[in-house]
Amino acid sequence: MKKIFSISIIVALALFFTACDKLLDLEPYQSISEELSLESDANVKSVLKGAYAQFDDLSIYGGCLLRNAELLGGANECLWVGTYGGPRQIFNKQMNSSNEDATAQWIDSYEVVNIANNVLSALAVVDEADRDRVEGEALFLRSLMFFDLVRFYAQQYQTGSASTQLGIPLVLTPTRGINDESYVSRNTVEEVYNQVIGDLITAASKLPEDNDVYASSGAATALLARVYLQKGDYAKGRDAANTVIGSGAYELMPDYADVFNNDDNSAEDIFATQITTQDRLSSMTEFFSTTEFGGRDGDIEILDGHLNLYSPGDARRDLFWLGNGGMRSGKWNNLYGVVNLIRLAEMYLIRAECNQRLGTAIGATPLSDFNAVHTRAKLAPATTVTLAQILLERRLELSFEGHRIHDQRRLHENVGTLLYTDPRLVFPIPFRETEANPNLKAQQNPGY
Repeated sequence: MKKIFSISIIVALALFFTACDKLLDLEPYQSISEELSLESDANVKSVLKGAYAQFDDLSIYGGCLLRNAELLGGANECLWVGTYGGPRQIFNKQMNSSNEDATAQWIDSYEVVNIANNVLSALAVVDEADRDRVEGEALFLRSLMFFDLVRFYAQQYQTGSASTQLGIPLVLTPTRGINDESYVSRNTVEEVYNQVIGDLITAASKLPEDNDVYASSGAATALLARVYLQKGDYAKGRDAANTVIGSGAYELMPDYADVFNNDDNSAEDIFATQITTQDRLSSMTEFFSTTEFGGRDGDIEILDGHLNLYSPGDARRDLFWLGNGGMRSGKWNNLYGVVNLIRLAEMYLIRAECNQRLGTAIGATPLSDFNAVHTRAKLAPATTVTLAQILLERRLELSFEGHRIHDQRRLHENVGTLLYTDPRLVFPIPFRETEANPNLKAQQNPGY
């Protein structure tokens, strides 16, 4: 696979060598603090921790990537009132190719990819006892980056046309310089999904079930369930979610409020971004909360269009609160709390949706899975369930966690007055990338 010519990728190797020079004395979770090479087992493992450190960056899984999904899809449900121009462009669907948030998300995503590729290139020096785990973690991180890159910078996967839809460049080897092979083109959406799925299957087979805060077999399988759902492969999505639920490694928290604002992973978290006071902060709290909890001035308000979706007595509705003149999501009131990325409730909802669509009851009936989530919200159990009810339950349960635009596009729902295929719902390839690579310039997304 050819390498992509990109300023962000070319500098990535240098960045992971120096990423933690920014840190002070204490060494936080998932981070490193000294210059490294790839010549020894210990150093490769430290470089892998550097991949997590970059993964946690504010512009991606420190929270802004999740925030962007909500702003892009949040018509009538949330409102951007902050002063930053980048998020305002995203919310108004008026981005240009120099949008700072779209640019930062691309850059930092490919930096994680490049660090993961460097780890994968050096597996031969890793102790045999740990080699599978190291490989699995690197594949997981790279797969998650590729998956969200293709969801933001390309159109929704369409069966029958995905083989011709422009995706994102698949960079599968380390980038350490510029040469003729660096000027690559975008892979197709189908090629990206195939790569992600294949790598996640491999990762799930190599990772341990329990891997502390790092990627585990459960995390890889849960991400597979999400990928299959986005693709519309409901049988495989159902089966992957069923595997995660059936593992018994995770459990729903008894109270919905206890899922969020935790300093450490809860029993429900399958994978989460780790935040420490020595490391960085949660940009979800920064933008969704107010100064009372370390946020800005309440840049994102929650509107009645969302709040009115909840039934009376729904504990999830009770988590919203009035602050600084607007309604806020109570999920993000800990500036140094973990950022929930994949949790068990999502797996129940994926299994419920897929079983309902297929007329099957693998693992449990759709009604049983629906009620597992529904009753946790202090609501009476349903006696029957429809696909529409399951989709609404997903919308309420996972609100403001980075799912909205992706669900709208896979479900072919309009975003305000825009069709789900509208080019304004797709991020631009950053200007700095298209100017550096004429092939990418020729493949810029429509409207940019």
